[in-house]
Amino acid sequence: MSVFVRIGGVAHHVVAEGSGPVCVLSAGLAMSWFDWDPVVPLLTPHRTVVRFDRPGHGLSAPAAVPPSATGEAHRIAGLLDALGLPGPATVVGHSIAGFHAEAFARLHPDRTAGIVLVDSSVEEHASTPAAPALRTAAAHGLGALLGALGAPAAAGPAVRRATVRLSRARHGADPAPAPLVRRVYATSRALRGALLENTHYRAVAAELLVLRGRFPLPPGRPVTVLAAPDGSARWAGRQRALARALGARYEAVEPSGHLVMLDRPEAVARAVLELDRDQGQDRGGDQGAA
Repeated sequence: MSVFVRIGGVAHHVVAEGSGPVCVLSAGLAMSWFDWDPVVPLLTPHRTVVRFDRPGHGLSAPAAVPPSATGEAHRIAGLLDALGLPGPATVVGHSIAGFHAEAFARLHPDRTAGIVLVDSSVEEHASTPAAPALRTAAAHGLGALLGALGAPAAAGPAVRRATVRLSRARHGADPAPAPLVRRVYATSRALRGALLENTHYRAVAAELLVLRGRFPLPPGRPVTVLAAPDGSARWAGRQRALARALGARYEAVEPSGHLVMLDRPEAVARAVLELDRDQGQDRGGDQGAA
């Protein structure tokens, strides 16, 4: 089922498939609903799988307000409300959406079954940048300028393809169909959406640190940190530290680049399905490479 639902006055593109307990998949900055395609058939026999595009991403309308950790948590709750799925739900957040998944668990504990952070963004000491309104205006201005110059139509799909290759193990190809890539990435809407989220990245990270101090994670809801170290001991260390801070199970997925859902979809699906096993158990241990 592919539909558009309005949340905060913005039309959001949503795809819901399968049956059973609800699982929400939220992709990283500048990614789209179809980037979860390899994972979905592994989950739909067991889960109701909900994918959505944040404002300015995929087929969703442009954002009405700048992103925030609280706003993204409430967006997920609003999405579930619009679909008539009160929860609890497992939320899977990739990259920057890991911030959003964690914020959802902290702000909507009764609606959280568990969370899986897929090579999540990590910012241990983020502080809120100054002049957020000016930053927003600059992002809008740059997006408008590049749009007027025809940059999205000329280079958007090629930039998307190159980014995916650089973010995959062994520089694997982008599996997304060319018509979908052009439909999304040849638009100034997608460019503006990416610029706006990137501009406010550190502010969202800083806000999440504040939420961590005010709202504990709900007890008994398992958390998995699924990391793609890709040979980087430093990145592995930061991901392990994140797992310890959240009382989460840590799993290193190798070989895999940052786009774990494309390189190792079975690892993502397994992490979701194994949350049931982890329910109520001690979540402090580590696990090696998948």
